[in-house]
Amino acid sequence: MPDERFEDHLRHPRGRGREFESAFDGAAGGAACGDLVRISLIVDGERVSAAGFQASGCGSLIAAASAAVELVEKAGILDAARVGSPQIAAQLGGLSAGKLHAADLASDALHRALGAAARAQGNLAVDENRTLVALSGGVDSAVAALLSARDGADVAAVTLELWADEDNDGARSCCSAAAVRGARRVAHGLGLPHFTLDLRDEFRAGVVDPWLREHAGGETPNPCVRCNGHVRLDAMLAFADRVGAPTLTTGHYARRTPEGLLRLAADPNKDQTYMLAALSHGALSRLRFPLGDRCKPEVRRLAIDAGLDVAGKPESQDLCFLAGTGRANFLARHGGLRERPGDIVDRGGRVLGRHRGHHGFTVGQRKGLGVAATEPLYVLATDARANTVTVGSRQELATQTVRVRGLRLHDGGPPPDAVRLRYHAKLVPCRLQGDQIHLDEPFDGAAPGQTAVFLAGDAIVGCATIAT
Repeated sequence: MPDERFEDHLRHPRGRGREFESAFDGAAGGAACGDLVRISLIVDGERVSAAGFQASGCGSLIAAASAAVELVEKAGILDAARVGSPQIAAQLGGLSAGKLHAADLASDALHRALGAAARAQGNLAVDENRTLVALSGGVDSAVAALLSARDGADVAAVTLELWADEDNDGARSCCSAAAVRGARRVAHGLGLPHFTLDLRDEFRAGVVDPWLREHAGGETPNPCVRCNGHVRLDAMLAFADRVGAPTLTTGHYARRTPEGLLRLAADPNKDQTYMLAALSHGALSRLRFPLGDRCKPEVRRLAIDAGLDVAGKPESQDLCFLAGTGRANFLARHGGLRERPGDIVDRGGRVLGRHRGHHGFTVGQRKGLGVAATEPLYVLATDARANTVTVGSRQELATQTVRVRGLRLHDGGPPPDAVRLRYHAKLVPCRLQGDQIHLDEPFDGAAPGQTAVFLAGDAIVGCATIAT
């Protein structure tokens, strides 16, 4: 028997059909189930001043959208951000298992609208004790939020929706709609307000498109460095201003020096400073890394002890936009980089075999060459124009001079004394002269397009892109 509150919302839906000028919309649902909902919000700086919705499909969705509107209209932004599926269901007197999907869809639409509205119109007073936590839905960011709250911070959480593709496995991606919903569940389980920011357009333009272009040009780009340095963290810092948070907390394994430089994490096996190397000094001054002095097993124990359901969640092993789809398929579908047979040659130009496209190879690669030889062969170079892949011995692969472009060193920082030329590659002592890195020992596989990260001691003092 339906609860009378459910019947009331179904017969007298709050805000249905209400439309506003300059409203921010969030939509959820799809043709497969026939349930579609759009929630519209106006934020006046500190609170949700008006809310409305449109919905089609089952009666449960209409009732859930009505309940969501009733819960957030006239509420403060942070209170509205605490509303999720459980609160919507409770507003209806509870929902059966078969109807809970309606609360999920209404929650998804609400948070997309709320994130967009708060990003454009939010203006909360600065609270020096407030921090915004970047919540990915994984164990590291969840524990970062947990530790921040235990330290007495006023914590709000934000998750970015960066990529949506029917070919992706949403459960394995850290930036899909499914990941956003999981992160919201974690945040609300900790009693935290949670925001969703849709950065799909910015991510495509600032990360994916350059990645595709550089692959087409024969390079091996590192999109995570670009994403953290110019898209993802910048957007979250700007949003932190909107919700009155002076700092942004992340689950990265990294630290800062007293001078404000990025510093290697205590656990070298988990250190993530390479991916953060392009951050500006100003951005770093606002970042907090509560996991920087901890190791992964300790973080998992903290999550288990706190009863977090993400405690055993495995780590993502690939680029977020490749989750569930192969690199070759992605390059073909989104970049038009399909099979283009060409020659595999040695340094003398002698043809050793054939390949299906230069973009499928990277400098230093050994497996998948398909060339029979008496000794192991490695990719030494790729040539996009000639569509050739040059291979050779490991001795030929090694280099002690690397040319870079786009060099950025922190003003006033010490000169670099070492460089990391790939994520998790060992540090190599070096001297930097102009656009040349002179290595004190040979390095195998300095790939054009990858990031060179410079260190002085354990501090990150700059970065550049390895050139051809």
